[in-house]
Amino acid sequence: MNIADTVTPLLAQLVGASEKEVACMGTLTANLHLMMAAFYKPTAQRFKILCESRAFPSDQYAFASQARLHGYDPNEAIIEMCPRQGEFTLRESDIMDLIAKEGPSISLVIFSGVQYYTGQLFPMKAITTAAKAQGCVCGWDLAHAIGNVPMALHDWDVDFAVWCSYKYLNSGPGGIGGLFVHKKWENSLLPQFAGWWGHDPATRFTMPPRFSAIPGAQGFQQSNPSVLATVSLLGSLQIFKEVGMMAPLRKRSLRLTSELEMRLMESRFYVPIKEVSARYLSQAEIDGKDGTAQQGRPGFTIITPHDPESRGSQLSLLFLPPNSNVMDKVFNALLAMGVVGDERRPDVIRLTPAPLYNTLGDCERAASCLEEAFEGLTKAKL
Repeated sequence: MNIADTVTPLLAQLVGASEKEVACMGTLTANLHLMMAAFYKPTAQRFKILCESRAFPSDQYAFASQARLHGYDPNEAIIEMCPRQGEFTLRESDIMDLIAKEGPSISLVIFSGVQYYTGQLFPMKAITTAAKAQGCVCGWDLAHAIGNVPMALHDWDVDFAVWCSYKYLNSGPGGIGGLFVHKKWENSLLPQFAGWWGHDPATRFTMPPRFSAIPGAQGFQQSNPSVLATVSLLGSLQIFKEVGMMAPLRKRSLRLTSELEMRLMESRFYVPIKEVSARYLSQAEIDGKDGTAQQGRPGFTIITPHDPESRGSQLSLLFLPPNSNVMDKVFNALLAMGVVGDERRPDVIRLTPAPLYNTLGDCERAASCLEEAFEGLTKAKL
């Protein structure tokens, strides 16, 4: 019955929070809606939502539906920030400039901690500080950040955050999610959609007719959590605890991802990112619009930032020429050789050496198999 109490302290350590600021509950998008219901309070002057372009689609759907719920056209209410021409990730200075420029009209700033497609680690502390300076609420989707990079949500003054647990937390597809609400909101913010598991445990089973919220994040709970889903998460979090949580894992992650990057860049099929536009892409394709690719030999680049401090463990490989079938063929070849990555259509494969269980040898082998896949693709064209 109190199974969530076993994971809450460990989740709090991972995100840099107190236990009262964290709740193990629900699923990512459901939790996002709960948080937006509580924190997105648009006015005639301040109604916009700032996010990165190509945010995870479920987030985009949530943002748009919340804007419509309040009577706003999503095309006017949502600012999707795009990279500069010829670039694939956002510059911190551009984010800061946009917050400063549009701040008085922005109600909510919400980015992904780590961008699911590119693998960019956003400067969470700096963005939060800039947003708060403009009077905006600041929230985060930590689906690809929790268990991947160290965080200090309380100290950074983040208002809220949501996450799932089936990526770096290893709980399995559909695993239970979580949320964070900063302690400063404990006495002033009540759940908009109350449920009995958010009620004071001291009187919960006396079944009172009036809701008395648990102070903090756990007051947002609605139903009792699945025991099986929570135990699956607990098993993983206990391993995190055993190895010392995020500090040693991040140190190992930096080494593994740098090793994988180095070996990938040694490939004769690797194309430096600064050369991609000239050799393969029309600007329309960089912007995600219809366009015709310049033809060139099969290759790949890495669109994840080269700076280790601007990425987690993930490397996103963009396969070239774009809008061809190179990615599909390479992906299938990698699978046949036992290298399990993740495809994101039309042209990206994400490779992520997980520090809990991958090794330097795995990185070497993945790069070698990628080379072999390209060699086979080249021979097939002869």
